[in-house]
Amino acid sequence: MNRSDMAACRTLLRSGSRTFYMASFLLPSRVRNSASALYAFCRLADDAVDIEGGSFAAIAELRQRLDLAYEGRPLSSPIDRAFAATIREYDIPRELPEGLITGLEWDAVSRRYETLEDLQAYAVRVAGTVGAMMALLMRASSPQLVARACDLGVAMQLTNIARDVGEDARMGRIYLPTEWMNEAGIDAGRWLANPTFSQQLRSVISRLLDTADKFYDRADPAITALPISCRPGILAARLLYAEIGNELRRKGCDSVSARASVSTRRKLELCSEALGALLASPTTVSSGQVREAQFIVDAVTTAHACNSRNRSPSWWNIRGRALRLIDILEQLERRERTERQALNDRELIA
Repeated sequence: MNRSDMAACRTLLRSGSRTFYMASFLLPSRVRNSASALYAFCRLADDAVDIEGGSFAAIAELRQRLDLAYEGRPLSSPIDRAFAATIREYDIPRELPEGLITGLEWDAVSRRYETLEDLQAYAVRVAGTVGAMMALLMRASSPQLVARACDLGVAMQLTNIARDVGEDARMGRIYLPTEWMNEAGIDAGRWLANPTFSQQLRSVISRLLDTADKFYDRADPAITALPISCRPGILAARLLYAEIGNELRRKGCDSVSARASVSTRRKLELCSEALGALLASPTTVSSGQVREAQFIVDAVTTAHACNSRNRSPSWWNIRGRALRLIDILEQLERRERTERQALNDRELIA
């Protein structure tokens, strides 16, 4: 990644996400620059939906740009070049950014989510994938760490959804589980026609923040398992996003009338607190993941197992060649399963 491309990505990060931009200063420069490239591409993809109309033509163009990046001949733009350099250096499997684009495709059709599991499937794609890619930037590729990185991404996305209820409604979108809204006595369609805050809505938003907290808690032990130089930056991001939820609670969970934000002073306090991660003792990281994140863990496991075995066994090593063949067959089976799932998702959208 050349300096001018990196500078363009940092500029986009500074204007697009002040929260993550501040936390990024606590990351090692190598990870900070790569994370900026990753964020810049994700921001570009998100803008294609939110700003440029989210047409299927825009989604198709994003997939074409992804094709070019993975072919090693990105478009001649700072963001595409920086992103291509990052995915190459860190062996980021294509399924991860492809999952992100699938989630944005759901945004383009204003898809609604009936259950929490449905919403988790969306959050895994638009944020869990980003968490997993961030883990790879820190050379954390074990299934446990990747799964917990997905959890942290999901927690942040659920926090964002709770904060942006009114803003999303004015764009014609609802991300709150409609099952929860019905249980609270709110008809989602009628509410969307006239989005107002009520105590019934407060209970739904509070419930979503409580769910986000559970994902934060699941992710916490993994932060102490990261390389020590990376811990403060990731803990800062975790604390800053969770504080958005805390601020929303202080405002009575009203994210329709106003948008909750964290003051600069409070952000600095939390960044200072995050430095304590340097002294934290590693704790046990749980295994397993939510069902919706299985494709991410499988993709990373397959890609990195393949890279560790990319040297062909000698011709006389029959057992080695047999194991390599089995490994290749397993990779093809996982890829076919992922492609079938993606096809099913597109058919549901259509």
